[in-house]
Amino acid sequence: MAGPVSRRATAGSQSVRGSRIIIAILIGILLGCVFAVLYPHGIFSASNSESHFQSRRLSKSNQQIGSTSCESTEKVNMLRSDIADLSNTNDELKKQVRDLTEKLQAAEQKNGQAEHQVVVFGEPQKAGPFGTVKGLRTNPAVLPDESVNPRLAKILEKIAVQKEVIVALANSNVKAMLEVSVSSIKKAGIPNYLVLALDDGIVDYCKENDVAYYMRDPDEGIDSVAKNGGNHAVSGLKFRILREFLQLGYSVLLSDVDIVYLQNPFDHIYRDSDVESMSDGHDNMTAYGYNDVFDEPGMGWARYAHTMRIWVYNSGFFYLRPTVPAIELLDRVADRLSHPPPAWDQAVFNEELFFPSHPGYIGLHASKRTMDRYLFMNSKALFKEVRKDDKLKKLKPVIVHVNYHPDKLPRMKAVVEFYYNGKQDALEPFPDGSG
Repeated sequence: MAGPVSRRATAGSQSVRGSRIIIAILIGILLGCVFAVLYPHGIFSASNSESHFQSRRLSKSNQQIGSTSCESTEKVNMLRSDIADLSNTNDELKKQVRDLTEKLQAAEQKNGQAEHQVVVFGEPQKAGPFGTVKGLRTNPAVLPDESVNPRLAKILEKIAVQKEVIVALANSNVKAMLEVSVSSIKKAGIPNYLVLALDDGIVDYCKENDVAYYMRDPDEGIDSVAKNGGNHAVSGLKFRILREFLQLGYSVLLSDVDIVYLQNPFDHIYRDSDVESMSDGHDNMTAYGYNDVFDEPGMGWARYAHTMRIWVYNSGFFYLRPTVPAIELLDRVADRLSHPPPAWDQAVFNEELFFPSHPGYIGLHASKRTMDRYLFMNSKALFKEVRKDDKLKKLKPVIVHVNYHPDKLPRMKAVVEFYYNGKQDALEPFPDGSG
């Protein structure tokens, strides 16, 4: 009995142990499947991957932060540079506006006749009430360009007064008249006067007499005319030479050498036009303009034709503001005088200034003013009218231009004697005209 029972007991215990093993294996397999689903790359690889991903994300973030920081710094620097440029430009524009305003105010206060004008750029403006509308008369000055002539710019900076200067061209042929003119300049107390010397003889004279001068660099095209030419030939050069003065931003009062100065002309200039010039007119009509009626009887009912006339501006004494129309005037006249047929510079000067646009021709759009004929007096007015009138003889002109008479030097000396030295009969020996 004992033998069979023990064997069954042993077999039973072995069966139970085998079942436990099988169950353990099944549980292990089941757990393995669970972990396989939850961690397909393994527990440690998942941990490493997450750590690597986080480190990559942090690294990328740091790179972006660094890049953004650099870009932000560059943008800030660029913005600061732009602000500085705009600030400089704004300051420069403010200075230009301030300078222009000061000049306009000074002209208005000095003359008491220039109407207040507001220069409007940009949008069109509505017209004001009847009688209040005023067109613009004063063109803006050009921006100075010192690169045009740095040497001349330095000279003008020293001698000009409020960006204005008197300029006289002279060679040795007119030295005697220049001496009288310069002497009157000094007596009148005019500091801003420059002689544009056309040869070495004039340079020596200016050095010896403490006169400001400027001599151009050699120019094969005009040197022979400058050194050897007479009054008319030299007059033609001035239109080319004066251009640089205007480009440098200076207003120029061009003066021939046959002029006696009795007052400072800058105290009597309006500065409201591109060109202010003395007139060759000898009375109010001829100097300032008049309606001249032309009669042609053959036309019957239409026999009378009205014409507007004015005597020419004198090309030996005129004031130019540094504006585009003034520079265009110089260019036009210089160009015409440099090509055939030969022409008188004063005739060309007036044609370009006054002829209107018409088919085949575009006129110059420049504003102009005629100077007071008694203050800026020509020699015809002096010898034909003023010296014979007791009241007019008491008037002291600003200048006397001996333009109507060929015996210029003795008449200039007589003008000095009459106005500066009080010699009342100094003008008497001369005839009205040149005969």
